[in-house]
Amino acid sequence: QEQLVESGGGLVQAGGSLRLTCAASGLSFSAYSMGWFRRSPGMEREFVAVVNWDGDTTDYADSVKGRFTISRDNAKNTVFLQMDSLRPEDTAMYYCAARRRFKINISWFEGESYDYWGQGTQVTVSS
Repeated sequence: QEQLVESGGGLVQAGGSLRLTCAASGLSFSAYSMGWFRRSPGMEREFVAVVNWDGDTTDYADSVKGRFTISRDNAKNTVFLQMDSLRPEDTAMYYCAARRRFKINISWFEGESYDYWGQGTQVTVSS
């Protein structure tokens, strides 16, 4: 069965850094773009970052641009989110998601276009 498992969340102070890892199994990893989304209580799910199948193309939400970096290692079936200069407003549950290649009707900024989701890892940034 297809499975995505996030790890690396935790509690950090504002200005600190954290690296999230998503480990994929049960799917052909290189056939998917990989994205990170987040959701905090009372808020809608929010796009954070995405990387295409081979890491050549990335997109970021304006709120994290310049602070977060997404990358992937296809040999290890993993995707990472390096988060620097963290702010309290970054506090959320962070989810890894997989999007099958060659979708054209819905953009990869939309969570509805993703096929598989992890359970999430909590990131809390204290002020």
